Amino acid sequence: MRGRRKEKKMTDKIIDILKASDADGFEITDTTTMAYEFYFIKHRLDQNRVRDVEHINVKVYKKLDDGKMLGSASGEIYPTLTDEEIKEEINKLISRAENVKNPFYELNKPEDYEVSKSEDVDVSQIAENFVKAMKELPETDTEYINSYEIFAEKNKRRFINSEGIDISFEYPSSMVEVVVNARDSEHEIELYRMYKAGSCDSENLKKDIAEVLRYGKDKLIAKPTPKLGKAAVVFPTSDAVQIYSWFVEKCNAGFIYSKYSDWEIGKEVAPRAKGDKVTLKSVKYLPNSSKNFDVDDEGAVIRDMTVLDKNVPTTFFGGRRFRYYLGIKDSYLACNFDVEGGSKTSEEIRSGKYLEIVEFSDFAVDSISGDIAGEIRLGYYHDGEKVTPVSGGSISGCMTDFVNEMYMSKEKRQYDNFNIPALTRLENVSVTGVE
Repeated sequence: MRGRRKEKKMTDKIIDILKASDADGFEITDTTTMAYEFYFIKHRLDQNRVRDVEHINVKVYKKLDDGKMLGSASGEIYPTLTDEEIKEEINKLISRAENVKNPFYELNKPEDYEVSKSEDVDVSQIAENFVKAMKELPETDTEYINSYEIFAEKNKRRFINSEGIDISFEYPSSMVEVVVNARDSEHEIELYRMYKAGSCDSENLKKDIAEVLRYGKDKLIAKPTPKLGKAAVVFPTSDAVQIYSWFVEKCNAGFIYSKYSDWEIGKEVAPRAKGDKVTLKSVKYLPNSSKNFDVDDEGAVIRDMTVLDKNVPTTFFGGRRFRYYLGIKDSYLACNFDVEGGSKTSEEIRSGKYLEIVEFSDFAVDSISGDIAGEIRLGYYHDGEKVTPVSGGSISGCMTDFVNEMYMSKEKRQYDNFNIPALTRLENVSVTGVE
């Protein structure tokens, strides 16, 4: 009696069909996710579920105009499709790719790399650690948790391309959404936070939410923000990530090629800067990041590299297409970022007159223009003698000006895939008050 043939995995079926198709190149990303989800009202479990899903994304390439141009198109191939349905979907992608014309570029080729020595991901334990941490928060009758949701994931990713790359790796990712309430005899307010990470960092999570509980209490007694005109503004929360993301995007090969950034390798970005200068590194591994990958989304090997050295670009990172056009080697789509601490202690950053903003209704830094804008929901105005919680008004300005005088704390703080100075101080920010 003959043994039963082992059925091919879905990804391997897709590879065979792609190789037999008219595609001139392909990339496949197969991600399987095991997830635990919990929804709490206060600390009472309202509902929970387990997800076990697989997503297979395929990108096909087609040479055009005698190989001078390269077209591409991408889409998801569902694991439930038959062979004929897969062929039909791939043919649709090839047809779409023929309508997209970019100057030719080569796909990433296999490289030697060191496999991450990651621990086994126990998704149930990650979820349990989050539940335990949330129950240990310093709540009171007037500052307390309204509700929270926990998402803990174990991800297995396999990347294959037509050049011979075939890499598999595993990583955790998690997210917690928290609504905090604060009330007095007359008012009640809500503050919202979303935390992303690899797994559960209980101590930092509890520290962060304890801060938010205090912010809620202070928001109830906040005074109108005074019209300060130009003032120093300190950023002590995750909003500062937006500031450093501006530096990141300015070093993105796509921005350089598209002329959205005029930064040049070896040329200081702010020659007149008299404050702290930014040293930015892309790192393969950042403790507890949700983006600790062996390769990027296009199969390029991730390694540690310095992107900015004291405001001087040393390389650019980004997708294969733009790096190929710019002739940038040994780079990739960066995922984790580490910003070197500055010259000041926290006490030195928090000195003199300044506005420290801990809660925005919205805060954004335009990655192209550098314009910043934010509506103040809660801040602390330090007038040199006393500290007053304030609310209302807004801030504005431009990073191209602020980079000439910004100060960073020696102490650092991590927000998922960004490890940045714990305090960032920008000078001469326009503050529109409501008083």
